[in-house]
Amino acid sequence: MSMRPGWRAWAVWAAGLTAYVVAVLHRTSLGVAGLDAQNRFHVGAGALASFAVLQLLVYAGLQVPVGLLLDRFGSLRLVVSGGLIMAAGQGLMATTHGVEGAVIARILVGAGDAMTFISVLRLVPRWFPARRVPVLTQLTGIVGQAGQVLSAVPLAALLAGPGWTTAFFGAAGAGVFVSIVAFAAMRDTPARKISSGAPVTVRQLGTDLAGAWRHPGTRLGLWSHFTTQFTGTVFALMWGFPFLIAGEGLARPTASALLTLFVLVGMAAGPIIGMLVQRYPLRRSYLVLGIVAINAIGWGLVLAWPGHAPMPVLVLLVLALGLGGPGSMIGFDYARTFNPANRLGTATGVVNVGGFVASLVSIELIGLILDWRTGGRADYDITDFKIAMSVQYLVIFVGVLGIVRNRRLARLHLESEGVVVRPLRVVLAERRGLAKSRAVKARSLVEENRVEATGQRRT
Repeated sequence: MSMRPGWRAWAVWAAGLTAYVVAVLHRTSLGVAGLDAQNRFHVGAGALASFAVLQLLVYAGLQVPVGLLLDRFGSLRLVVSGGLIMAAGQGLMATTHGVEGAVIARILVGAGDAMTFISVLRLVPRWFPARRVPVLTQLTGIVGQAGQVLSAVPLAALLAGPGWTTAFFGAAGAGVFVSIVAFAAMRDTPARKISSGAPVTVRQLGTDLAGAWRHPGTRLGLWSHFTTQFTGTVFALMWGFPFLIAGEGLARPTASALLTLFVLVGMAAGPIIGMLVQRYPLRRSYLVLGIVAINAIGWGLVLAWPGHAPMPVLVLLVLALGLGGPGSMIGFDYARTFNPANRLGTATGVVNVGGFVASLVSIELIGLILDWRTGGRADYDITDFKIAMSVQYLVIFVGVLGIVRNRRLARLHLESEGVVVRPLRVVLAERRGLAKSRAVKARSLVEENRVEATGQRRT
């Protein structure tokens, strides 16, 4: 593969990226429409959360099957199919007035969404040289989050103006459009072949799945994705808008601006994190744990603040949460570097389950706590939200345990292959010692030059 990808590679990636942007729009549309959905379907917070949980459950449950299909059928077929399925779901959402129709609509959105992201990720190592993969993986995940801007601004404006039906039909139209673009512009490989691969037995599929799961590097990727992604997903997909409007008392435009900032932070941080991953591949877990700590501190400031948090504190929260998306991309880099190419789709699917399982558990728990606090009514106050949002710390704790345990196992596996990851404190101590030695040597050289110069003047 050429070290400089041509225009065709960038066109394929752009087509896939466009499909992912619209998939994120579909995924997050219910969060922006949350309060409107409660009025339209006459449901409480727990039932509303169940819509999003079901959508995520379908998404997470299909990740491994989709990964297996991806290894066999390639990205193009899955991206086109996913776009059309999501469009059908949004079209149903536009017309239904009953809970049953809304449930089916969110199932369709979750199923189509499940086919998109890992299929687009699969294109990157197929079309670009390995040295570009970490940064382009970050860009895929982060630029794709522009779909949240589309839901937070244009979709929210359509909901507030023309109304529910127009907004969701518009989203459905976008899904059809990107499916057409993907079909016209995307190819699975530079050879332009759409291959179904060799016939695969159920036994072989099970073997690939077991092989991906057994590797501690895959599980480290899963737990990294689990812990970094969910806080931002909970905020953007379901509870951020209600928290900011009903809890903190912000106006819709202000809440939309904060959600837009959330996306922009991720876009800015993604390339930086990608370059750090590329430069320090053996220290990726420290990046993950650092981002998790920043997320926890951000929520801690808001939850501990008496009453309504001031705008600067809310901005700090959004800045912290915005790092979670690019942080979760590190999980996919673990999948890429610890698995052979023939099971990369399967391993990527396994990793992608993590963050969405954490998200659906958190979303449902928050909804249940809000219903418990208000008796099922939608008249929340800031105290209700603070108590409900605190449940995220339990999920963070579980995730950190998973990261630490599987990091140790992954390093033992690397040692068996002759790669020793020395403790960071040892490396830093050696570097400090080397720097100190260089400084002493430099001072000695300066002193020698000074003495020599003094001697020359005396003679």
